[in-house]
Amino acid sequence: MRAYVFTDSTLTRHAGRFVWLELDTEKAKNAALKKKLGVAALPTYFVLDPADEKVPLRWTGAFTVAQLDRLLDDGSAAVSGRRGTGLADAALARADSANGAGDYAGAATAYRQALAAAPAGWPPYARAVDAALFALSSAESNEAAARLARDAFPRLASTPSAASVAASGLEAALGLPRSHPQRRELIGAMEADARAVLADSTLAIAADDRSGLYIDLISARKDVVDLGGAHALALAWAAFLERQAAAARTPEQRTVFDSHRLSAYLELGTPEKAIPMLQASERDLPDDYNPPARLAVTYLALKRWDDALAASDRALARAYGPRKLALLATRADIYAGKGDAPAARKTLEEAIALATSLPPGQQSESTLASLKRKLDAIKPS
Repeated sequence: MRAYVFTDSTLTRHAGRFVWLELDTEKAKNAALKKKLGVAALPTYFVLDPADEKVPLRWTGAFTVAQLDRLLDDGSAAVSGRRGTGLADAALARADSANGAGDYAGAATAYRQALAAAPAGWPPYARAVDAALFALSSAESNEAAARLARDAFPRLASTPSAASVAASGLEAALGLPRSHPQRRELIGAMEADARAVLADSTLAIAADDRSGLYIDLISARKDVVDLGGAHALALAWAAFLERQAAAARTPEQRTVFDSHRLSAYLELGTPEKAIPMLQASERDLPDDYNPPARLAVTYLALKRWDDALAASDRALARAYGPRKLALLATRADIYAGKGDAPAARKTLEEAIALATSLPPGQQSESTLASLKRKLDAIKPS
C-alpha cells in the first residue's frame, strides 16, 4: 500500500480532512494502542473520531486508490453524521460501529441487514460486502461467508472488489467441513469466480490481490488432489509475480512481491530462484529484516544450514517485538534440520520467554501455543 497506493497524487484532496498516522505494532510503546484498537490482522486501517477516539470505520486488507477514496469519504461521513437516512444506511452505521469495536458477530449481522435492505445502485454496497465477509470470517461463519460471496459476486464482478470477494468466498468454502453437503458446490462456484477474475486483465485490482487468488486456487486444486492443476497454477503465479517485479519503478515497489515470489518458488520446489531477488532486496533495503529473514527460509529449504543461520543472524539483528518470534521459530527449524537438537530447544525456549514477556497488546496465545508444541516435538538429546 505504501509503495503503490499512498503515493497517488489524487489522495491529496483528503489532506485537509484527515491527520495521517502510521502505527508500528512491533514496537512495545504501541502495544496498548494496538490492544485498544483491536488489531487482529495486518494491514488494518482505521478512521478515528477525534471527539472520543472511537472507531466509526475500519478496513482490513489491501485496497486500490478508488477503494481508499470511497473508504475515506465514508469515514468522514461517519464521523460528521452525514450518512444516508435509509434502512440500509442505518444498518451500515450499526455494522461499522460494531466492526470498529471488534464485535465481529454483531457487525456481520448488521452488514447483512444493510445488504438485504440496500436499494439498487446503493453506493456503499461493495464496501459493505467486503466488510461483511471479513466480519463473518472473523466470527468463523464460513458457510454464511461463502454464500454471501457467491451471491454478491455477479454484481461486483467488474469492480475492484471482485478479487477480494472471490478470494474470501473460496477461502470460506474450503474452510467448511468435508461432511458439509454443499461444500463441493460452493468451492466450485467460488473457484470459477476466482478464475474469472484472473482471466480479466482489465480489472483495476491490486497485484497482491491477484496473487492471493493464485494461492487460493492452488489450495482448491490440492483439496481435490489435482496436483497437476496446482503445479500449473503455481507456474502461472510465479510468472505473474516476476512480471510485476520487473515493472516496478523503485526497489521498495519491487520488494513488495518478494514474499509471494518466495512462496511461489517454494510451491514449485525451486527455492533457489529466490536467492538473487532477496540478495538484491537486502542490498537495497539494508535496515529491513524481511530480506534476510526470507533468505533464511530459502536456505533452510535448500538445507544450506550455515547460510541459513547467517541470514537469520542478520534478520534478528534488525527485528524487534513480536516479529522476532517467527524469526526464532525459523532458526529453531534450521538447527533441527542441521541435527543440533540442543540448539533448537534453546532457541525455542528463548522464543517462549520473549513471547511471555511481551506487553499485553502484543501477546498471542496461539503463537505461544505453537512455540510450545514445536518445543515438545524436539526430543532432548
